[in-house]
Amino acid sequence: MNRLDQEKAPILDALKEFKKMRVVPFDVPGHKRGKGNEELADFLGEKCVTVDVNSMKPLDNLCHPVSVIKEAEDLAAEAFGAAHAFFMVSGTTSSVQAMILSVCKKGDKIILPRNVHRSVINSLILCGAIPVYVNPQINHELGIALGMSLKDVEQAIINNPDAVAVFVNNPTYYGICSNLKAITDLAHKNNMYVLADEAHGTHFYFGDNLPPSAMSVGADLASVSMHKSGGSLTQSSFLLCGENVNANYVRQIINLTQTTSGSYLLLSSLDISRRNLALNGKEIFKKVIDFAEYAREEINNIGDFYAYSKELINGDTVFDFDITKLSINTLNVGLAGIEVYDLLRDEYDIQVEFGDIGNILAYISVGDRHKDIERLVSALSEIRRLYKKDKTGMMSHEYINPKVALAPQEAFYADKEQLPISDTKGRICTEFVMCYPPGIPILAPGEEITNDIIDYIIYAKDKGCFMTGPEDMAVEKLNVLKGGI
Repeated sequence: MNRLDQEKAPILDALKEFKKMRVVPFDVPGHKRGKGNEELADFLGEKCVTVDVNSMKPLDNLCHPVSVIKEAEDLAAEAFGAAHAFFMVSGTTSSVQAMILSVCKKGDKIILPRNVHRSVINSLILCGAIPVYVNPQINHELGIALGMSLKDVEQAIINNPDAVAVFVNNPTYYGICSNLKAITDLAHKNNMYVLADEAHGTHFYFGDNLPPSAMSVGADLASVSMHKSGGSLTQSSFLLCGENVNANYVRQIINLTQTTSGSYLLLSSLDISRRNLALNGKEIFKKVIDFAEYAREEINNIGDFYAYSKELINGDTVFDFDITKLSINTLNVGLAGIEVYDLLRDEYDIQVEFGDIGNILAYISVGDRHKDIERLVSALSEIRRLYKKDKTGMMSHEYINPKVALAPQEAFYADKEQLPISDTKGRICTEFVMCYPPGIPILAPGEEITNDIIDYIIYAKDKGCFMTGPEDMAVEKLNVLKGGI
């Protein structure tokens, strides 16, 4: 089979040709290449607004690609080692939804870890599938959830032989990887699909000495956030399909929810970024790894802060670790991760990816410079010197195993009543509560509210975590199942 020319960028080239044509627009968007909105054109620039265009013959159609988008999909599939690749312009949320809706229907069981992104449980609400949670073990020193134990997955399969799929985070937000190859082999042996959330794993496909990618171990579907470590614009993503998946059916599923007005700014950014990674990925991610390793060593030399890495590997619940992730535990400084996050932003003009109860994540990419890393290290050193305090009384755990009483769809659409959070113990939640980012629900529809969860929500709010999910925007009240079960 002939290799495709990864130097090509068909969508980019089509847009360049389109600009030369000087077409008079009597179609949408209404700003008409920026002429109808000068402030927008001044802010974004002429080069941007003139390619914010609608689908047309020379540019193909995202919903039913037959020319340049189809060619770009083929190039992406080859670059990622997939049988097919879809350009997604509604974020990796839409990729996750498409994965689950492609293999699950109402009443189907899906095996998954509970520390998934909210988009996963949203998908279960949409399709009516039933979650079978493999509750992850906890690293109590760090307060983070780990990967799925292979034995726990095996037991879940034994207990639920009618499950249709196994869902895996690869990696977690913190860089933790499960034994994806063994889980995939086990699932396939039991006629189950394997779906991988690789929102934080784009680089696995292109870098050296990194954990294996989903496609390389035979997973059936993978959602890949190119806009995170891949360099494309925010909201752009790939959905990858393995050989045993009907890609034409997957496209039908995508078209249930994805826009019919695909942004060519996002599409071209995916095309350009795929080419860049295919041609230069090894060098790009070697630089990222070098930055992360240097930063980890310097931060660990500060004292009290702990930037963790491969020393966490235990062959099971931490089968591998993504060394590009600069995850830093803050508890021994006597500060919650969100407090360090706020200090870095407010006092040092440094914006990290997120801060939670015990950790921060500083996202490192090819766009960083050595002096940026030094600035982060210096700021953390000064924060320890100026703000360190006794950690007595700090909450450490980041994840609480839920008590699932109802399927997410059933709970979400059930009759409900709203109560103050302090009065909800023992009731069944009908909505989400989470800190965002990372967007992993503290509570999801159908789960019982416990004292530990109430204490966690109050503590997280007090520390400054950005709480989202409930109908009550102040997050002082929760919707619960009316009258109980």
